[in-house]
Amino acid sequence: MTSIDDKPEEHLATPRGFVPVLAAICTVVAIVSSVGAPLIPTVADAYSVSFTSAQWTLTITMLVGAVTVPVLGRLGDGPHRRPVIIGALSVVFIGCVLAAIPSNLALLLIGRGLQGVGLGLAPLAMAVARDHLTPFEAKRTVAALSVTAVAGIGLGYPLTGVIAHLWGYHACFVVASAASLAVLVGGITSVPSSRHVPHKPLDIVGAVLLGIGLTLLLIALTSGSYWGWTSVQTIGCAAVGLAVVVGWTFHELRTRFPLVELRLLSKPAVLTADVTGLFAGIGMFVLSSAVIRFVQTPSDTGYGLGRSAMVAGLVLVPFSLTSVFANRLLPLAERWISKSMIMPIGAMAFAGALTLFLFGRDELWVVFVLMGVAGLGIGFTFAAMPAFIVSAVPPHETGSALAGQSSSTHGRWRGGQRFERHRARDIHSSRADVPGQRRLHSNRHRRYRPLDGHGNPGFCTILPRQPRRKTACQIGRREHRVGRNRQLCLRHRQPPRTE
Repeated sequence: MTSIDDKPEEHLATPRGFVPVLAAICTVVAIVSSVGAPLIPTVADAYSVSFTSAQWTLTITMLVGAVTVPVLGRLGDGPHRRPVIIGALSVVFIGCVLAAIPSNLALLLIGRGLQGVGLGLAPLAMAVARDHLTPFEAKRTVAALSVTAVAGIGLGYPLTGVIAHLWGYHACFVVASAASLAVLVGGITSVPSSRHVPHKPLDIVGAVLLGIGLTLLLIALTSGSYWGWTSVQTIGCAAVGLAVVVGWTFHELRTRFPLVELRLLSKPAVLTADVTGLFAGIGMFVLSSAVIRFVQTPSDTGYGLGRSAMVAGLVLVPFSLTSVFANRLLPLAERWISKSMIMPIGAMAFAGALTLFLFGRDELWVVFVLMGVAGLGIGFTFAAMPAFIVSAVPPHETGSALAGQSSSTHGRWRGGQRFERHRARDIHSSRADVPGQRRLHSNRHRRYRPLDGHGNPGFCTILPRQPRRKTACQIGRREHRVGRNRQLCLRHRQPPRTE
Protein backbone atom coordinates (compact mmCIF):
# COMPACT_ATOMS: atom_id res chain seq x y z
CA MET A 1 0.00 0.00 0.00
CA THR A 2 1.40 3.33 -1.06
CA SER A 3 0.98 6.54 0.83
CA ILE A 4 0.73 9.98 -0.67
CA ASP A 5 4.07 10.73 0.90
CA ASP A 6 5.90 7.91 -0.86
CA LYS A 7 7.23 9.53 -4.02
CA PRO A 8 10.64 10.62 -5.19
CA GLU A 9 11.77 14.16 -4.66
CA GLU A 10 13.20 14.60 -8.16
CA HIS A 11 9.71 14.92 -9.65
CA LEU A 12 8.61 17.83 -7.52
CA ALA A 13 9.71 20.71 -9.77
CA THR A 14 6.71 22.61 -11.10
CA PRO A 15 6.26 25.69 -13.28
CA ARG A 16 5.03 28.92 -11.75
CA GLY A 17 1.26 29.19 -11.51
CA PHE A 18 0.83 25.44 -11.78
CA VAL A 19 -1.81 24.90 -9.08
CA PRO A 20 -4.08 27.83 -10.11
CA VAL A 21 -4.08 26.52 -13.67
CA LEU A 22 -5.15 23.08 -12.48
CA ALA A 23 -7.95 24.64 -10.44
CA ALA A 24 -9.03 26.75 -13.44
CA ILE A 25 -9.09 23.67 -15.68
CA CYS A 26 -11.31 21.73 -13.27
CA THR A 27 -13.63 24.71 -12.77
CA VAL A 28 -14.05 25.55 -16.46
CA VAL A 29 -14.60 21.93 -17.47
CA ALA A 30 -17.22 21.49 -14.74
CA ILE A 31 -19.03 24.67 -15.80
CA VAL A 32 -18.95 23.73 -19.49
CA SER A 33 -20.30 20.24 -18.77
CA SER A 34 -23.24 21.65 -16.79
CA VAL A 35 -24.24 24.25 -19.40
CA GLY A 36 -26.58 21.88 -21.23
CA ALA A 37 -28.88 21.03 -18.32
CA PRO A 38 -30.59 24.44 -17.84
CA LEU A 39 -30.86 24.98 -21.61
CA ILE A 40 -32.89 21.88 -22.47
CA PRO A 41 -36.30 23.65 -22.58
CA THR A 42 -34.76 26.60 -24.45
CA VAL A 43 -33.19 24.32 -27.07
CA ALA A 44 -36.48 22.46 -27.52
CA ASP A 45 -38.28 25.74 -28.25
CA ALA A 46 -35.52 27.20 -30.44
CA TYR A 47 -35.28 24.19 -32.77
CA SER A 48 -38.94 23.09 -32.48
CA VAL A 49 -38.00 19.61 -31.32
CA SER A 50 -39.33 17.40 -28.57
CA PHE A 51 -38.05 17.50 -25.01
CA THR A 52 -36.55 14.02 -25.51
CA SER A 53 -34.53 15.22 -28.51
CA ALA A 54 -33.40 18.39 -26.75
CA GLN A 55 -32.12 16.53 -23.71
CA TRP A 56 -29.48 14.90 -25.91
CA THR A 57 -27.56 18.15 -25.50
CA LEU A 58 -26.83 16.84 -22.00
CA THR A 59 -26.87 13.09 -22.69
CA ILE A 60 -24.26 13.17 -25.43
CA THR A 61 -21.86 15.10 -23.20
CA MET A 62 -22.25 12.55 -20.41
CA LEU A 63 -21.93 9.67 -22.87
CA VAL A 64 -18.70 10.93 -24.40
CA GLY A 65 -17.37 11.75 -20.95
CA ALA A 66 -18.17 8.29 -19.58
CA VAL A 67 -16.12 6.71 -22.37
CA THR A 68 -13.22 9.17 -22.48
CA VAL A 69 -12.70 9.47 -18.70
CA PRO A 70 -11.11 6.00 -18.29
CA VAL A 71 -9.22 6.40 -21.57
CA LEU A 72 -7.72 9.72 -20.52
CA GLY A 73 -7.07 8.34 -17.04
CA ARG A 74 -5.03 5.46 -18.47
CA LEU A 75 -3.16 7.71 -20.90
CA GLY A 76 -2.50 10.13 -18.06
CA ASP A 77 -0.75 7.41 -16.05
CA GLY A 78 2.01 7.33 -18.68
CA PRO A 79 4.58 9.74 -20.09
CA HIS A 80 2.01 11.48 -22.35
CA ARG A 81 0.06 13.22 -19.60
CA ARG A 82 0.87 16.75 -20.76
CA PRO A 83 -0.08 16.16 -24.44
CA VAL A 84 -3.27 14.42 -23.31
CA ILE A 85 -4.32 17.38 -21.16
CA ILE A 86 -3.54 19.92 -23.86
CA GLY A 87 -5.25 17.81 -26.52
CA ALA A 88 -8.39 17.38 -24.42
CA LEU A 89 -8.55 21.12 -23.73
CA SER A 90 -8.21 21.78 -27.46
CA VAL A 91 -11.12 19.44 -28.21
CA VAL A 92 -13.25 21.17 -25.56
CA PHE A 93 -12.46 24.56 -27.11
CA ILE A 94 -13.45 23.34 -30.58
CA GLY A 95 -16.68 21.91 -29.16
CA CYS A 96 -17.56 25.22 -27.51
CA VAL A 97 -16.94 27.10 -30.76
CA LEU A 98 -19.16 24.70 -32.73
CA ALA A 99 -21.94 24.94 -30.14
CA ALA A 100 -21.78 28.74 -30.27
CA ILE A 101 -22.55 28.79 -34.01
CA PRO A 102 -26.32 29.39 -34.52
CA SER A 103 -26.89 26.70 -37.14
CA ASN A 104 -28.90 23.54 -36.39
CA LEU A 105 -29.36 20.96 -33.65
CA ALA A 106 -26.91 18.51 -35.23
CA LEU A 107 -24.03 20.99 -35.00
CA LEU A 108 -24.97 21.78 -31.41
CA LEU A 109 -24.92 18.08 -30.52
CA ILE A 110 -21.52 17.64 -32.16
CA GLY A 111 -20.16 20.53 -30.14
CA ARG A 112 -21.66 19.21 -26.91
CA GLY A 113 -20.17 15.79 -27.62
CA LEU A 114 -16.70 17.26 -28.05
CA GLN A 115 -17.13 19.15 -24.78
CA GLY A 116 -17.63 15.81 -23.02
CA VAL A 117 -13.97 14.96 -23.61
CA GLY A 118 -13.05 17.48 -20.95
CA LEU A 119 -14.81 15.51 -18.22
CA GLY A 120 -11.71 13.33 -17.90
CA LEU A 121 -9.43 16.25 -17.05
CA ALA A 122 -10.26 16.45 -13.33
CA PRO A 123 -8.69 13.07 -12.42
CA LEU A 124 -5.71 13.91 -14.63
CA ALA A 125 -5.23 17.19 -12.79
CA MET A 126 -5.28 15.33 -9.47
CA ALA A 127 -2.71 12.83 -10.75
CA VAL A 128 -0.45 15.68 -11.88
CA ALA A 129 -0.74 17.32 -8.46
CA ARG A 130 0.27 14.14 -6.69
CA ASP A 131 3.22 13.56 -8.99
CA HIS A 132 4.68 17.09 -8.99
CA LEU A 133 3.98 18.58 -5.58
CA THR A 134 5.39 18.02 -2.13
CA PRO A 135 3.41 15.58 0.05
CA PHE A 136 1.72 18.29 2.11
CA GLU A 137 0.88 20.44 -0.93
CA ALA A 138 -0.32 17.45 -2.93
CA LYS A 139 -2.78 16.41 -0.24
CA ARG A 140 -4.33 19.87 -0.02
CA THR A 141 -4.34 20.39 -3.79
CA VAL A 142 -6.01 17.07 -4.59
CA ALA A 143 -8.77 17.83 -2.07
CA ALA A 144 -9.18 21.35 -3.47
CA LEU A 145 -9.43 20.08 -7.06
CA SER A 146 -12.13 17.60 -6.10
CA VAL A 147 -14.20 20.32 -4.44
CA THR A 148 -13.49 22.77 -7.28
CA ALA A 149 -15.09 20.39 -9.76
CA VAL A 150 -18.22 20.19 -7.60
CA ALA A 151 -18.33 23.96 -7.10
CA GLY A 152 -17.94 24.52 -10.84
CA ILE A 153 -21.06 22.48 -11.51
CA GLY A 154 -22.95 24.61 -8.99
CA LEU A 155 -21.73 27.79 -10.66
CA GLY A 156 -22.65 26.55 -14.12
CA TYR A 157 -26.40 26.67 -13.46
CA PRO A 158 -26.68 30.33 -12.35
CA LEU A 159 -24.14 31.55 -14.92
CA THR A 160 -26.01 29.78 -17.69
CA GLY A 161 -29.33 31.20 -16.53
CA VAL A 162 -28.07 34.78 -16.32
CA ILE A 163 -26.22 34.73 -19.66
CA ALA A 164 -29.07 33.01 -21.50
CA HIS A 165 -31.57 35.48 -20.03
CA LEU A 166 -29.55 38.51 -21.12
CA TRP A 167 -28.02 37.51 -24.46
CA GLY A 168 -29.51 34.17 -25.53
CA TYR A 169 -28.38 30.59 -25.09
CA HIS A 170 -25.70 30.75 -27.82
CA ALA A 171 -23.92 33.39 -25.74
CA CYS A 172 -23.37 30.73 -23.07
CA PHE A 173 -21.16 28.79 -25.45
CA VAL A 174 -19.36 31.97 -26.56
CA VAL A 175 -18.38 32.59 -22.95
CA ALA A 176 -17.46 28.91 -22.59
CA SER A 177 -15.23 29.22 -25.68
CA ALA A 178 -13.35 32.15 -24.18
CA ALA A 179 -12.93 30.37 -20.85
CA SER A 180 -11.73 27.13 -22.44
CA LEU A 181 -9.25 29.06 -24.61
CA ALA A 182 -7.87 30.76 -21.51
CA VAL A 183 -7.28 27.48 -19.65
CA LEU A 184 -5.83 25.96 -22.84
CA VAL A 185 -3.20 28.70 -22.94
CA GLY A 186 -2.59 28.22 -19.23
CA GLY A 187 -2.19 24.48 -19.70
CA ILE A 188 0.34 24.93 -22.50
CA THR A 189 2.46 27.25 -20.38
CA SER A 190 2.10 25.58 -16.97
CA VAL A 191 1.37 21.84 -17.08
CA PRO A 192 4.65 19.97 -16.48
CA SER A 193 5.88 16.93 -18.35
CA SER A 194 5.59 13.37 -17.07
CA ARG A 195 8.30 11.71 -19.14
CA HIS A 196 9.64 9.95 -16.05
CA VAL A 197 6.45 7.83 -15.83
CA PRO A 198 6.74 4.45 -17.61
CA HIS A 199 4.58 3.84 -20.68
CA LYS A 200 1.63 1.43 -20.65
CA PRO A 201 -0.29 0.29 -23.74
CA LEU A 202 -3.89 1.42 -24.13
CA ASP A 203 -6.59 -1.25 -23.94
CA ILE A 204 -8.39 -0.46 -27.20
CA VAL A 205 -10.69 -3.49 -26.97
CA GLY A 206 -11.76 -2.46 -23.48
CA ALA A 207 -12.42 1.10 -24.64
CA VAL A 208 -14.62 -0.10 -27.52
CA LEU A 209 -16.59 -2.50 -25.31
CA LEU A 210 -17.10 0.17 -22.65
CA GLY A 211 -18.26 2.68 -25.24
CA ILE A 212 -20.79 0.30 -26.78
CA GLY A 213 -22.16 -0.84 -23.42
CA LEU A 214 -22.55 2.64 -21.96
CA THR A 215 -24.08 3.96 -25.19
CA LEU A 216 -26.79 1.32 -25.21
CA LEU A 217 -27.54 1.78 -21.52
CA LEU A 218 -27.81 5.56 -21.84
CA ILE A 219 -30.02 5.25 -24.93
CA ALA A 220 -32.37 2.99 -22.97
CA LEU A 221 -32.35 5.38 -20.02
CA THR A 222 -32.90 8.46 -22.18
CA SER A 223 -35.47 7.11 -24.64
CA GLY A 224 -37.34 4.82 -22.26
CA SER A 225 -40.04 7.38 -21.54
CA TYR A 226 -40.58 7.91 -25.29
CA TRP A 227 -40.47 4.25 -26.34
CA GLY A 228 -42.12 2.93 -23.21
CA TRP A 229 -40.25 1.29 -20.35
CA THR A 230 -41.61 -2.15 -21.25
CA SER A 231 -41.11 -1.81 -25.02
CA VAL A 232 -38.88 -4.13 -27.00
CA GLN A 233 -36.49 -1.30 -27.88
CA THR A 234 -35.92 -0.22 -24.28
CA ILE A 235 -35.55 -3.71 -22.87
CA GLY A 236 -33.36 -4.78 -25.79
CA CYS A 237 -30.97 -1.81 -25.47
CA ALA A 238 -30.73 -2.25 -21.72
CA ALA A 239 -30.16 -6.01 -21.92
CA VAL A 240 -27.54 -5.83 -24.67
CA GLY A 241 -25.80 -2.90 -22.98
CA LEU A 242 -25.68 -4.73 -19.66
CA ALA A 243 -24.32 -7.86 -21.36
CA VAL A 244 -21.58 -5.84 -23.06
CA VAL A 245 -20.63 -4.17 -19.77
CA VAL A 246 -20.41 -7.59 -18.08
CA GLY A 247 -18.21 -8.81 -20.92
CA TRP A 248 -16.06 -5.71 -20.56
CA THR A 249 -15.67 -6.44 -16.85
CA PHE A 250 -14.38 -9.97 -17.52
CA HIS A 251 -12.05 -8.60 -20.19
CA GLU A 252 -10.62 -5.98 -17.83
CA LEU A 253 -9.96 -8.58 -15.15
CA ARG A 254 -8.07 -10.83 -17.57
CA THR A 255 -6.05 -8.42 -19.67
CA ARG A 256 -2.53 -7.47 -18.65
CA PHE A 257 -2.98 -3.72 -19.14
CA PRO A 258 -6.65 -2.96 -18.38
CA LEU A 259 -8.34 0.29 -19.25
CA VAL A 260 -9.66 0.52 -15.68
CA GLU A 261 -7.89 -1.39 -12.93
CA LEU A 262 -10.99 -3.00 -11.42
CA ARG A 263 -8.85 -4.92 -8.95
CA LEU A 264 -8.34 -1.65 -7.10
CA LEU A 265 -11.94 -2.00 -5.92
CA SER A 266 -10.74 -4.85 -3.71
CA LYS A 267 -9.06 -2.20 -1.56
CA PRO A 268 -11.56 -1.07 1.09
CA ALA A 269 -10.50 2.57 0.81
CA VAL A 270 -11.12 2.74 -2.94
CA LEU A 271 -14.42 0.86 -2.75
CA THR A 272 -15.68 2.99 0.12
CA ALA A 273 -14.77 6.24 -1.62
CA ASP A 274 -16.45 5.20 -4.88
CA VAL A 275 -19.66 3.99 -3.21
CA THR A 276 -19.80 7.07 -1.00
CA GLY A 277 -19.32 9.35 -3.98
CA LEU A 278 -22.01 7.50 -5.92
CA PHE A 279 -24.74 8.00 -3.32
CA ALA A 280 -23.62 11.48 -2.30
CA GLY A 281 -23.56 12.57 -5.93
CA ILE A 282 -27.05 11.23 -6.60
CA GLY A 283 -28.35 13.23 -3.67
CA MET A 284 -26.46 16.34 -4.80
CA PHE A 285 -27.85 16.39 -8.32
CA VAL A 286 -31.36 15.41 -7.27
CA LEU A 287 -31.41 18.20 -4.69
CA SER A 288 -30.09 20.83 -7.10
CA SER A 289 -32.62 19.90 -9.78
CA ALA A 290 -35.48 19.73 -7.27
CA VAL A 291 -34.62 23.12 -5.76
CA ILE A 292 -34.46 24.81 -9.16
CA ARG A 293 -37.84 23.42 -10.17
CA PHE A 294 -39.40 24.22 -6.79
CA VAL A 295 -38.27 27.85 -6.86
CA GLN A 296 -39.70 28.36 -10.38
CA THR A 297 -43.02 26.57 -9.80
CA PRO A 298 -45.90 29.12 -9.67
CA SER A 299 -47.00 29.84 -6.13
CA ASP A 300 -50.71 29.69 -7.05
CA THR A 301 -50.39 25.91 -7.20
CA GLY A 302 -49.82 25.91 -3.44
CA TYR A 303 -46.44 24.30 -3.94
CA GLY A 304 -43.64 26.49 -5.38
CA LEU A 305 -42.25 29.98 -4.83
CA GLY A 306 -42.99 31.40 -8.29
CA ARG A 307 -39.61 33.05 -8.86
CA SER A 308 -37.75 33.64 -12.13
CA ALA A 309 -35.19 31.32 -13.68
CA MET A 310 -32.43 33.77 -12.74
CA VAL A 311 -33.38 33.60 -9.06
CA ALA A 312 -33.54 29.82 -9.30
CA GLY A 313 -30.00 29.76 -10.64
CA LEU A 314 -28.74 32.10 -7.92
CA VAL A 315 -30.02 29.65 -5.30
CA LEU A 316 -27.08 27.39 -6.19
CA VAL A 317 -24.47 30.09 -5.48
CA PRO A 318 -24.39 29.39 -1.70
CA PHE A 319 -23.90 25.72 -2.53
CA SER A 320 -20.78 26.47 -4.57
CA LEU A 321 -19.34 28.97 -2.08
CA THR A 322 -19.78 26.77 0.99
CA SER A 323 -18.38 23.71 -0.80
CA VAL A 324 -15.17 25.65 -1.46
CA PHE A 325 -15.21 26.96 2.11
CA ALA A 326 -15.49 23.37 3.38
CA ASN A 327 -12.23 22.54 1.65
CA ARG A 328 -10.58 25.41 3.55
CA LEU A 329 -11.98 24.08 6.81
CA LEU A 330 -10.79 20.53 6.15
CA PRO A 331 -7.23 20.94 7.56
CA LEU A 332 -8.65 22.50 10.72
CA ALA A 333 -11.26 19.76 11.07
CA GLU A 334 -8.61 17.04 10.75
CA ARG A 335 -6.87 18.43 13.84
CA TRP A 336 -9.91 17.75 16.02
CA ILE A 337 -11.56 14.68 14.50
CA SER A 338 -10.41 11.51 12.80
CA LYS A 339 -9.92 11.59 9.04
CA SER A 340 -12.20 8.58 8.69
CA MET A 341 -15.07 10.63 10.16
CA ILE A 342 -14.90 13.48 7.63
CA MET A 343 -17.08 11.79 5.03
CA PRO A 344 -19.77 10.63 7.52
CA ILE A 345 -19.96 14.14 8.98
CA GLY A 346 -20.33 15.62 5.50
CA ALA A 347 -23.07 13.12 4.66
CA MET A 348 -24.90 13.95 7.90
CA ALA A 349 -24.78 17.66 7.07
CA PHE A 350 -26.17 16.96 3.62
CA ALA A 351 -28.92 14.79 5.13
CA GLY A 352 -29.81 17.72 7.39
CA ALA A 353 -30.14 19.97 4.34
CA LEU A 354 -32.44 17.45 2.67
CA THR A 355 -34.56 17.25 5.82
CA LEU A 356 -34.84 21.04 5.92
CA PHE A 357 -35.93 21.05 2.28
CA LEU A 358 -38.48 18.35 3.05
CA PHE A 359 -40.21 20.17 5.91
CA GLY A 360 -39.28 23.88 5.90
CA ARG A 361 -38.94 25.22 2.37
CA ASP A 362 -41.77 27.77 2.44
CA GLU A 363 -39.48 30.84 2.33
CA LEU A 364 -36.79 31.73 -0.19
CA TRP A 365 -34.20 32.52 2.49
CA VAL A 366 -34.66 29.01 3.91
CA VAL A 367 -33.80 27.57 0.50
CA PHE A 368 -30.62 29.66 0.39
CA VAL A 369 -29.65 28.45 3.87
CA LEU A 370 -30.28 24.78 3.17
CA MET A 371 -28.25 24.97 -0.05
CA GLY A 372 -25.39 26.46 1.94
CA VAL A 373 -25.58 23.60 4.44
CA ALA A 374 -25.72 21.11 1.56
CA GLY A 375 -22.59 22.69 0.08
CA LEU A 376 -20.73 22.22 3.36
CA GLY A 377 -21.71 18.56 3.48
CA ILE A 378 -20.79 17.85 -0.12
CA GLY A 379 -17.59 19.87 0.24
CA PHE A 380 -16.38 17.82 3.20
CA THR A 381 -17.35 14.56 1.50
CA PHE A 382 -15.65 15.21 -1.82
CA ALA A 383 -12.60 16.88 -0.27
CA ALA A 384 -11.88 13.81 1.86
CA MET A 385 -12.65 11.30 -0.88
CA PRO A 386 -9.49 11.56 -3.05
CA ALA A 387 -7.24 11.17 -0.01
CA PHE A 388 -8.68 7.71 0.61
CA ILE A 389 -8.03 6.70 -2.99
CA VAL A 390 -4.57 8.25 -3.28
CA SER A 391 -3.39 6.68 -0.01
CA ALA A 392 -4.47 3.21 -1.14
CA VAL A 393 -3.13 2.97 -4.70
CA PRO A 394 0.39 3.09 -6.13
CA PRO A 395 1.46 6.34 -7.80
CA HIS A 396 1.34 4.92 -11.34
CA GLU A 397 -2.35 3.98 -10.85
CA THR A 398 -3.50 7.32 -9.43
CA GLY A 399 -4.95 8.63 -12.69
CA SER A 400 -6.83 5.42 -13.43
CA ALA A 401 -8.22 5.14 -9.88
CA LEU A 402 -9.37 8.77 -9.81
CA ALA A 403 -10.81 8.34 -13.30
CA GLY A 404 -12.90 5.45 -12.01
CA GLN A 405 -14.25 7.70 -9.29
CA SER A 406 -14.92 10.42 -11.85
CA SER A 407 -16.81 7.93 -14.05
CA SER A 408 -19.13 7.18 -11.15
CA THR A 409 -19.63 10.94 -10.85
CA HIS A 410 -21.02 11.13 -14.38
CA GLY A 411 -23.24 8.13 -13.72
CA ARG A 412 -24.73 9.63 -10.58
CA TRP A 413 -25.13 12.99 -12.37
CA ARG A 414 -27.15 11.40 -15.14
CA GLY A 415 -29.08 9.15 -12.77
CA GLY A 416 -29.94 11.99 -10.40
CA GLN A 417 -31.14 14.29 -13.14
CA ARG A 418 -33.10 11.48 -14.77
CA PHE A 419 -34.83 10.69 -11.46
CA GLU A 420 -35.75 14.33 -10.92
CA ARG A 421 -36.97 14.75 -14.51
CA HIS A 422 -39.41 11.85 -14.25
CA ARG A 423 -40.64 13.05 -10.87
CA ALA A 424 -41.09 16.55 -12.29
CA ARG A 425 -43.16 15.16 -15.17
CA ASP A 426 -45.45 13.48 -12.67
CA ILE A 427 -45.83 16.81 -10.85
CA HIS A 428 -46.51 18.61 -14.13
CA SER A 429 -49.17 16.09 -15.15
CA SER A 430 -50.90 16.44 -11.78
CA ARG A 431 -51.59 20.13 -12.48
CA ALA A 432 -54.12 19.38 -15.20
CA ASP A 433 -57.01 20.34 -12.96
CA VAL A 434 -57.76 21.92 -9.63
CA PRO A 435 -58.12 18.63 -7.72
CA GLY A 436 -54.68 17.69 -8.99
CA GLN A 437 -53.31 20.88 -7.49
CA ARG A 438 -54.88 20.07 -4.13
CA ARG A 439 -53.48 16.56 -4.30
CA LEU A 440 -50.04 17.95 -5.11
CA HIS A 441 -50.23 20.37 -2.20
CA SER A 442 -51.35 17.73 0.27
CA ASN A 443 -48.76 15.18 -0.87
CA ARG A 444 -45.82 17.53 -1.33
CA HIS A 445 -43.84 16.02 1.55
CA ARG A 446 -44.41 12.51 0.32
CA ARG A 447 -43.32 13.39 -3.20
CA TYR A 448 -39.94 14.56 -1.99
CA ARG A 449 -39.45 11.78 0.53
CA PRO A 450 -37.13 9.77 -1.81
CA LEU A 451 -34.67 12.65 -1.58
CA ASP A 452 -34.04 11.88 2.07
CA GLY A 453 -32.68 8.45 1.25
CA HIS A 454 -29.89 9.79 -0.94
CA GLY A 455 -28.49 11.87 1.88
CA ASN A 456 -28.50 9.09 4.45
CA PRO A 457 -25.03 9.03 6.00
CA GLY A 458 -25.22 5.32 6.75
CA PHE A 459 -23.50 4.39 3.50
CA CYS A 460 -20.17 5.85 4.64
CA THR A 461 -20.12 5.09 8.36
CA ILE A 462 -18.03 1.96 7.84
CA LEU A 463 -14.78 3.41 6.57
CA PRO A 464 -11.36 1.77 6.28
CA ARG A 465 -8.70 2.99 8.58
CA GLN A 466 -5.98 5.12 7.13
CA PRO A 467 -2.75 3.16 6.63
CA ARG A 468 -0.60 3.56 9.68
CA ARG A 469 2.87 4.90 9.13
CA LYS A 470 5.73 2.81 10.45
CA THR A 471 7.60 4.25 13.36
CA ALA A 472 11.36 4.62 13.46
CA CYS A 473 11.64 1.60 15.78
CA GLN A 474 9.63 -0.58 13.38
CA ILE A 475 11.75 0.52 10.43
CA GLY A 476 14.92 -0.14 12.41
CA ARG A 477 13.80 -3.64 13.39
CA ARG A 478 12.91 -4.43 9.77
CA GLU A 479 16.29 -3.22 8.49
CA HIS A 480 18.00 -5.30 11.18
CA ARG A 481 16.11 -8.43 10.07
CA VAL A 482 16.89 -7.79 6.40
CA GLY A 483 20.58 -7.22 7.13
CA ARG A 484 20.79 -10.35 9.26
CA ASN A 485 19.08 -12.35 6.52
CA ARG A 486 21.56 -11.11 3.92
CA GLN A 487 24.52 -12.07 6.10
CA LEU A 488 23.17 -15.60 6.60
CA CYS A 489 22.47 -15.99 2.88
CA LEU A 490 25.97 -14.86 1.95
CA ARG A 491 27.41 -17.29 4.47
CA HIS A 492 25.53 -20.21 2.89
CA ARG A 493 25.87 -18.82 -0.71
CA GLN A 494 22.12 -18.54 -1.22
CA PRO A 495 20.26 -15.66 -2.91
CA PRO A 496 19.06 -13.14 -0.31
CA ARG A 497 15.38 -13.04 0.58
CA THR A 498 13.74 -9.65 1.05
CA GLU A 499 10.70 -8.95 3.14
